[in-house]
Amino acid sequence: MEWEDRLDDWELELELAAQLQGSDWVTLERAATETGASRAALRTWYRSGQIPSRLVEGPHGPQRLVPLAMVASRAEASPRLRRTAERRIADQAELEILRHRVDQLELRLAALEQRERPGP
Repeated sequence: MEWEDRLDDWELELELAAQLQGSDWVTLERAATETGASRAALRTWYRSGQIPSRLVEGPHGPQRLVPLAMVASRAEASPRLRRTAERRIADQAELEILRHRVDQLELRLAALEQRERPGP
């Protein structure tokens, strides 16, 4: 790749970033990351008209953008995504409970070890 091509790619990337700055429109990748929806789900949603989308010129060719707020609303309405989020929250809560139990056991063990030590 020539330097001129790299410079053109970089300029396109900067241009796209400037267009998106402060905008609700994000790439499919970012929308998927922030909402938990898969890219396949996002494609289904915009193809079926459930969310709007638009194509813009990106650094590597046309790039599809979607409004993040609408994607988030649609994702919240998805029973599958809701169940996934609930499982994730439940897993995090269980992990915190287990951490607390380990802390309590370590304290009890330290107290028992202290009692078993012979006195001076």
